Amino acid sequence: MDGLVRFSFYLFAASSMAIWVSAIAYIAYAVGRVRVQRQTMVTSAGSTVTSMSAEFGPSVQGVGRIGTMMAVFGALFAGFAILTRAIAAEHIVLSNMYEYSLVFIFFTTSAYLVFERIYGVRQLGAIVMTVAGLMTLYVWSLPSDMREINPVVPALQAGPIMAFHVGSANLAYSVLSVSFGAAVLFLIADRWAPRWLPSAEMLDDIAFRAVTVGFPFLSLMLILGSVWAHDAWGTYWSWDPKETAALFAWLVYAVYLHTRTLRGWRGRRSAYILLFGFASLIFTYYGNYFFGGLHAYGGVKM
Repeated sequence: MDGLVRFSFYLFAASSMAIWVSAIAYIAYAVGRVRVQRQTMVTSAGSTVTSMSAEFGPSVQGVGRIGTMMAVFGALFAGFAILTRAIAAEHIVLSNMYEYSLVFIFFTTSAYLVFERIYGVRQLGAIVMTVAGLMTLYVWSLPSDMREINPVVPALQAGPIMAFHVGSANLAYSVLSVSFGAAVLFLIADRWAPRWLPSAEMLDDIAFRAVTVGFPFLSLMLILGSVWAHDAWGTYWSWDPKETAALFAWLVYAVYLHTRTLRGWRGRRSAYILLFGFASLIFTYYGNYFFGGLHAYGGVKM
């Protein structure tokens, strides 16, 4: 393994550790502190009865700051891992599942930090950073030869359109991960209204704003993919399993935007659509492993 490629992998390893520390800190911050209360009562017979009760309270602010700091480190390490690998490979770092997932980790962590900065909601990191952490586990599970720099297969030698098509898909998935996290927390806040979570209204707004950012990139992915497909395969649309799954995911988020903006849907119904939409994105991401098709190149993702 080339020295620069090895250094890129070490940076990814550092990013993985930072992201998991961040996720754990955010979970601790979101759940809050457990306060145990002990009560002693004297019965009419003169005996004493002791009871214990526990309740959650607001978490220590320092735990949330640790989560943010480690998330920043995770994004920086992932960004430098991408940069050093791109220098070593001399091409855009999007040619296989290792590279694509590494970019996803960087985009997801960065997107979360932007929304945290705007809304000041650190509890969202409990979900979004866990998604990024699970993606690091997936990257670690990939065959070790994917970490090497290998020649790009002809189907992926499409110049700028490949970078914009795959990059827009990655951006869309990353930002929509934020909407998924907000939807999960909304359902918790709406049902139990715990004091340590933001209001359900704020979480509902975060989810909507994330979709308004992610949906255009999802649309751009389909448009550029069709143009690229025409150049590579001679047809704009071939109902390839990955194409079909991507179109289905796009329709789910289109339904969300339609029902929210034109039908006035809010709350739980919209949150359930977002959960279903994120599940369709996960299927799109990994579906070619199970169904093959034109997008499967022995582990290479187009």
